[in-house]
Amino acid sequence: MPHYYLDLRDEDDLAVDEEGLELRDVAAVQEEATRSLAELAGNAVRGPSYDGNRNHQMAIEVRDETGPVLEVKFSFQINRQK
Repeated sequence: MPHYYLDLRDEDDLAVDEEGLELRDVAAVQEEATRSLAELAGNAVRGPSYDGNRNHQMAIEVRDETGPVLEVKFSFQINRQK
């Protein structure tokens, strides 16, 4: 089974996945990356450091032993009125 690495880019920071995952194909990788990014974005919005008044961008950059495979991006902004 192919081995993939899901690196997290949060604004300018990059957290490199050293372990990776074995997944059956690119469709499974896309599903895992999308699910992981949605969870991470939800945690970022609820975190104490997010003030809600700026655009926030996150991405999961997937690679295998030969290089980049796909990228899943997410951008969000909360505009508080009060």
